[in-house]
Amino acid sequence: MLYSDLLISPAVQEFILSAIKKKMDALQISTALNKAGYSNEERAAIMDYMMLVPKFREKFFGEAGKKSGSDAFLLCDRLALEQSTAQDIGRYKANLWQAGAENIGESPRVHDLCCGMGGDSFFIPQNFKVTGVDLDPDRLQMYAYNTENFRGESSSTISGDVREIARKNGDSPAQEKADFFTIDPARRAVEGENQRDLRNLTPTFEEVLEISRHYKGGMAKLPPGYPTNEIPQDAELVYLGSHADCRELLVLFGALAKNPGKVRAIMVDKNGEVVKAADGTDAIWQGTLTEIQAASNKDAEHDLPGCERSFRNATSESDLPVGEVSEYLAEPTALLIRSHLFGSVAQAANSDAHLISEGIAYVASESPLPSPAFANFKILDNCEIATSAVRDMLKRHNIGKLTLKLRGVKVDPTEEIKRLKPKGKKEAILFYTRHKGEKIAILAERV
Repeated sequence: MLYSDLLISPAVQEFILSAIKKKMDALQISTALNKAGYSNEERAAIMDYMMLVPKFREKFFGEAGKKSGSDAFLLCDRLALEQSTAQDIGRYKANLWQAGAENIGESPRVHDLCCGMGGDSFFIPQNFKVTGVDLDPDRLQMYAYNTENFRGESSSTISGDVREIARKNGDSPAQEKADFFTIDPARRAVEGENQRDLRNLTPTFEEVLEISRHYKGGMAKLPPGYPTNEIPQDAELVYLGSHADCRELLVLFGALAKNPGKVRAIMVDKNGEVVKAADGTDAIWQGTLTEIQAASNKDAEHDLPGCERSFRNATSESDLPVGEVSEYLAEPTALLIRSHLFGSVAQAANSDAHLISEGIAYVASESPLPSPAFANFKILDNCEIATSAVRDMLKRHNIGKLTLKLRGVKVDPTEEIKRLKPKGKKEAILFYTRHKGEKIAILAERV
């Protein structure tokens, strides 16, 4: 039960602001709510909601939302908040909407399909008219309340199956025709549990393709590791994320696909601006859909003995040759790994760039590769992965503080560092990975 009328009431919101300002703990909050006459169920609902307040303020309002004096309120539950698009990605997407609507008119209309709490609509430009579509009445209530508060205007909602709404787009006098759509297919079985099968989407990607035929253009948000062989050549793929991770795979259709058949990996900062590299160029890397589909198919077939299930998630096939351990080892950003573009980016920057083992996304070279596409490490030494050999290597280099990075090797990092007992005065990075398929320990320092 959402308790929406309770949570958006002035009395409850004033109480929450006061409790945050006074930094009340859970016992103090529960006691105060009890004295105010709230039932057990109402107290539980308010306290659960209070745990979400700082999270949605940070997710959608950025640094300003972290301040205790912020009075921003949105209506959501935990699952709706987890599934929604954050403000950095949302702000970047605003540029895609503007570019796609150049020839549409003054007030393009968008159907936000599977709208949830409305995160995908928050940052759509103000000249667009948005409508939330969902089967869940709680989600529609969240959407209406949140978009009005966030966008400063009332947004309409439609209750129904998104597949039917798309099929009938513009056929009903009561439903004005939408130019565009955005969709975030459901991929969670129960609250708090991710679907492990990336293809287990609702609606399915095949149904998303059918939906796309009823609009001038649109975008579908998919998990970053979604297989690309199902994506048609007239679509455009955009992998979005930050320095630390790849957050989503965005598939652009129709008028929004300005570069059909192309793939881009784009790194954005906390404000949704494209990150600038040291040389002033944008952190945008490009390739073709045909190339990454071929690499993705190789990835699906590639495996190594003794590797955990997450092995493929940290690796990628590429056209780079396999060679020796060189002067430098580079770790591609997650965006480049997910988009299968790291090989072409590495070779364009350094013609001697090569893998040290097939299928493992570590790139060796005689000089550092460009940042922020790669994190670079100066190689100090290497040896076989055997406790005595690694201990001797650490002792030779006076290493006492370690960060252990794994790729293609399965060990418990904390237990392994305890077992190695480093005792020196210096700090280093220890890689447990593979060289031409065989396990190897590489000692390095960050550049």
